[in-house]
Amino acid sequence: MIELSLIGIGTGNPDHITAQAVKAMNAADLILIPLKGADKSDLAGLRRTLLSQHLVNAETQVVEFDLPVRDAANPSYSVGVADWHDAIAAAWEHQICAVLGANPAGRVALLIWGDPMLYDSSLRIAQRLGRRIPVVPHVIPGITAIQALCAAHAIPLNEVGAPVIITTGRQLRTNGWPVGAQTVVVVLDGECSFQALDPEGISIWWGGCVAMPQEALIAGPLRAVGTQIITTRAALRTKNGWVMDVYLMRRGN
Repeated sequence: MIELSLIGIGTGNPDHITAQAVKAMNAADLILIPLKGADKSDLAGLRRTLLSQHLVNAETQVVEFDLPVRDAANPSYSVGVADWHDAIAAAWEHQICAVLGANPAGRVALLIWGDPMLYDSSLRIAQRLGRRIPVVPHVIPGITAIQALCAAHAIPLNEVGAPVIITTGRQLRTNGWPVGAQTVVVVLDGECSFQALDPEGISIWWGGCVAMPQEALIAGPLRAVGTQIITTRAALRTKNGWVMDVYLMRRGN
């Protein structure tokens, strides 16, 4: 039986690691670090930095592996993602069995950006892994990019008594502003999808690499700052080889 810990690590800031996360890291027999290619090598480097500061158990093995790549050319997004998740589950299984044996038993951990419950697929992949080998998943919550964004801008997530819609860039481009929403948070947006909206009456609070040394924050009327966000995001991506960003928009402010 594998006890699989999915450890939320926030945006990568070592100070965002909880005491519970540190205990889970040091209780693991094996920690897996995915490699996403040369252009995103710094993401693995951030995980290594976190471990160098928090992992003190000399018996914990740390193994890096190449993460399968999603077939972006698949005409069906859902089918492409499902196939990708199957491939990742198989890669997890391969690494686990290579270290812990053909009938593996022990504690395995993965470091998950933000929190595993919010727009992250690790729990779904863990379910797929459980069809291949016996697995009991454990989730250690982390600080989400949404929390870090609101903290960085010193703003509340919601208006008084009002709901919040959390969506993706793809959904925003396809469906526009969610019907009836006043506050919208957008994640997983590599295309600055706010460009698809009529900016009139919309305020935006954007953050790139939030809570990290290279953090960039921009806020204001969408009509006034949209171009600045696009330019700043592109510069961060060019400089770092990657960028993680998130933004909140409100109507009527």
